[in-house]
Amino acid sequence: MRATQLLAPTLRENPAEAEITSHQLLVRAGFIRKVAAGIYTYLPLAWQVIKKIIKIVREEMDRAGGQEILMPIIQPAEIWHESGRWEVYGPELFRLQDRHNRDFCLGPTHEEIITDLIRNEVNSYRQLPLCLYQIQNKYRDEKRPRFGLMRGREFIMKDLYSFDRDEAGLENSYQKMFQAYLRIFKRCGLQVFPVEAEAGAIGGKDTHEFMVLAETGEATIVFCSRQSCGYASNVEKAASPVQYSAQGRASYAGDSEELLPLKEVYTPNIRTVEEITAFLNVPAQRLIKSLLYETEKGIVAALIRGDRELNEVKLQKVLDVQRVELAGAETVERITKAGVGFTGPVNLEGVQLIADPEVMAVKNAVSGANKNDTHLVNVNAERDFKPGLIADLRLVKAGDPCPDCLFPLKEAKGIEVGQTFKLGEKYSRTLGANYLDENGRQKPLVMGCYGIGITRTMAAVVEQRHDENGIIWPVSIAPFHAVIIPVNQKDNRQVDIAESIYNLLQSTGIEVVLDDRPERAGVKFKDADLIGYPWRIVVGNKAVEKGKVELRNRATKEEGLFSPEEIVGALNLTPYT
Repeated sequence: MRATQLLAPTLRENPAEAEITSHQLLVRAGFIRKVAAGIYTYLPLAWQVIKKIIKIVREEMDRAGGQEILMPIIQPAEIWHESGRWEVYGPELFRLQDRHNRDFCLGPTHEEIITDLIRNEVNSYRQLPLCLYQIQNKYRDEKRPRFGLMRGREFIMKDLYSFDRDEAGLENSYQKMFQAYLRIFKRCGLQVFPVEAEAGAIGGKDTHEFMVLAETGEATIVFCSRQSCGYASNVEKAASPVQYSAQGRASYAGDSEELLPLKEVYTPNIRTVEEITAFLNVPAQRLIKSLLYETEKGIVAALIRGDRELNEVKLQKVLDVQRVELAGAETVERITKAGVGFTGPVNLEGVQLIADPEVMAVKNAVSGANKNDTHLVNVNAERDFKPGLIADLRLVKAGDPCPDCLFPLKEAKGIEVGQTFKLGEKYSRTLGANYLDENGRQKPLVMGCYGIGITRTMAAVVEQRHDENGIIWPVSIAPFHAVIIPVNQKDNRQVDIAESIYNLLQSTGIEVVLDDRPERAGVKFKDADLIGYPWRIVVGNKAVEKGKVELRNRATKEEGLFSPEEIVGALNLTPYT
């Protein structure tokens, strides 16, 4: 490809709306252009990368026993009503009607469609196991599309669905896909970190997210500091033992502490944890935070220790509700007869109390009194209040003990590029997808699903592989392997040498760009680094005078002089470099 024919409109400045590195560089390097919030056009350079990622994914899915199909993007509402997810999926589901006022949606995922297909086509154990996948556009009406390709409303995804006879078969299919995912991301030049995660709207019991560690990642993960342990989880799911600090010591409240009489304390306009701890001179571990949440089943009061943050995903799962929203000021005042900041569990009526186990362990705690400008001290569970439910509600953080070995957990930011789910019988039972076993008995199919964000993977590579000058693509998915830059486009001898190397590399199957633009060499060098070609071949005076061209590796910055005939051998096209 000649640069004069390549649509690669590079920019010198970061676009104003781009917040993270991948968004900035993919726009500046001429890979993507915004159409609307969360919707992008992929220019030639981006499409080259995407095609290579798809090729790797397709090869590994086929290798693991997958069969490729293509399902419709537009899905009838009836099948979503049948599964019960039409309302559960919420406002992220793009809904539309045809001219006959029939309801449809744009597919964010395809569990309903694939299960409907299989319930009509598979009826015997002899047809199992079965793995079917597709690579196509998906649609989710994100409330706040941001970070470029990381959180878009339209994106490209690979989704595979496995169908087995039993849990043992599912485990076998799951492990095959798990290993295939590790190979895929390695081939794409990514370092990934599989972590336990919550299933969310997809559902199922066990799931893993494949995380790329990056400072700009939206997800927070925790992992054990003890290398041999291997525990790692998204904070939405992460657990940690109760009453222990990072060093394994007992928490602030000890079992031997005497229970003191409950009493009110005047706390004028003291509302926050920081204000209360300073005013009463107590540690945050001694506070009980009482948070009112609205759900479709009613209002609940969630109780956590003052030094903790509440994990809303855990709360939603424990309550088995579709929606949890922090109650507004009017609701708080109606329930507690006091303003925000003075809610407490003692004599709190009309709501369900659910407490984190750490709250039950705190002795002589401080809480709101459900009375303006007033708090209670010496609050003790069981004596002063009794929760209807005790469950893990806290957000695990760095320093908490590992649930497997008690070593302190570490924390990092990550970008989810893939996720695997053990769906079990969730969809097959609901939608009636059954098979006949060897004895002629009807049984539900046991399912798994496995997704990879193709376009998100491209962005994640940029997040993990860049420097101050631009992108550093691995050879395996680079838009082109090399760029040839004649220093002086007006020097016919340099141009002729550049043309001969260009023709030579093309004949050997190396993907190469000849930068034949009438620009200064400095501009071409900057664009080469910005776009991220793995190799740069510079044809200058030394090529004319000594028959040597400069070869530079983008990742290592190593340089060397070679004759045009030596270039092919000197190019190290190891796939993952």
